[in-house]
Amino acid sequence: MKPVKEGLRLARLMMVLSSISPLFILWAVRGNSLIPEYWFLGFCLFMVIAPSLYLWRRIVIARKQKQIRPIVVGKVEDHRDHLLVYLFAMLLPFYSADLSAWRDLAAVLVALGFIVFLFWHLNLHYMNILFAAFGFHVFTIYPKTNDNPLSGKTSVVLITKRVAVSGGEQIDAYRLSNTVYFESGGE
Repeated sequence: MKPVKEGLRLARLMMVLSSISPLFILWAVRGNSLIPEYWFLGFCLFMVIAPSLYLWRRIVIARKQKQIRPIVVGKVEDHRDHLLVYLFAMLLPFYSADLSAWRDLAAVLVALGFIVFLFWHLNLHYMNILFAAFGFHVFTIYPKTNDNPLSGKTSVVLITKRVAVSGGEQIDAYRLSNTVYFESGGE
């Protein structure tokens, strides 16, 4: 079976960068003694605002162009726990990292590059604290198998205001990428 190719590369990258934006907020508050404050704050603000604005723009474009896909729910997985893992595994260690020497700063940036790479290649670009802050939930939806060994294998991620998703229902959601969908009016 051929794997689903994830399109919208820039959207995926911006979603990954948006997902790590809380780290840049923490760094902006903490500061850095190596780089002049206006440059460091400017960089941190850019890394918070630009990816989030792009993500918001992607949602607006998907709505405007009516990039809607009906998703028939087979099996559902709730990913509230992923947000907690994300917060503790990524934000806390990076926040406490020492950025007072160039070598330490370089090591942290390389490690952050590894995180971006992993989020990109493991399709974890839906992990975003902003969605949680606005009351959205994240579910992985597996389609119905219909007794066909090839169907039901490709999952999609649904970002919705719903607190639960039931098997068998059909949800019309906007496409943010080939595997991430957004339902703005979830019940």
